[in-house]
Amino acid sequence: MGSSTFARCMWAAWILIVFGASTIAGGQQTSGGLDVVQVRPNFYMIAGAGGNIGVQIGVDGVVLVDAGTEGASDRVLAAIRKLTELPTRYIINTGAEPDHVGGNSKLAKAGLTIFTNALGNPNFTNAMTNGGGASILAHDSILKRMSAPTGKTSAFPVENWPTEAFYTNRKTLRMNDEGIEVLHLPAAHSDSDSFVFFRRSDVVAAGDIFDMTRFPVIDVAKGGSIQGEIDALNRLIALAIPSGPFIYEGIGTYVIPGHGRLCEQLDVVNYRDMVVIVRDVIADMIKRGMTLDQIKEASPAKPYETEYGTEPGSTNAFVEAVYKSLTAKK
Repeated sequence: MGSSTFARCMWAAWILIVFGASTIAGGQQTSGGLDVVQVRPNFYMIAGAGGNIGVQIGVDGVVLVDAGTEGASDRVLAAIRKLTELPTRYIINTGAEPDHVGGNSKLAKAGLTIFTNALGNPNFTNAMTNGGGASILAHDSILKRMSAPTGKTSAFPVENWPTEAFYTNRKTLRMNDEGIEVLHLPAAHSDSDSFVFFRRSDVVAAGDIFDMTRFPVIDVAKGGSIQGEIDALNRLIALAIPSGPFIYEGIGTYVIPGHGRLCEQLDVVNYRDMVVIVRDVIADMIKRGMTLDQIKEASPAKPYETEYGTEPGSTNAFVEAVYKSLTAKK
């Protein structure tokens, strides 16, 4: 064994002794029935409140990605308070589903927006815009889904709506000495999905575009499509950096899925490959003239059901969404 190789092995052994055998996140604790996973020294994932919640903590305060369900809000607040007494400054929504935005109002009211616009700081909004609570930031498509601009009754109270909306495919801000990118992905899970990329922490919160607990939920009626889903997963893969083959080379980008365990780039690659394979199988069946019922009967997603199809009806819903997306008039 050469001296360089020996030194690397000793370095890896030292890391294992000091930090433990697991390099996936820094630890996990339970708070009020919620799982709180330390992703980075200043970054956490809260699971069990509906959709996963990302928590960035720093001198400026707390930035949340999504807010879970309304019913879990008190437990989420309690879990955050165990991590820090600093106020929540931003809630960034990745989508418009109740399990991601239901807690917006209560978590925002417990937060704080500092009145600094007069000082020329572009990162903070006027405290009068939302009663002094945390700002709720989302793409305009999410605001439209939540506020029902077509005249239909909104499923969400006004207090849950975003207080800040952006209209381009990319929004940037800086909090806790870290650049944050909010990236809009059109026509994926729906027409109102976003990733949130914390550049220095090297963490991406992916929302429901990437869900480790089930097949993709593609809402064709709300602008989702199978190709958009694949494009979004490819974008996520390109955004993330893989872990090195050896422990001393460090962990790559962490990916927080909409639901399920903390992931890395390889998990997204495997998920994307599954989606592409099922899409291609269904596309071939359509070319052979098979109907939707015949395709469902043929079970094109069966090889993956034990991992992603455990929720009743989820497999057929995915197959149907892929079929409708592929046969939609263009």
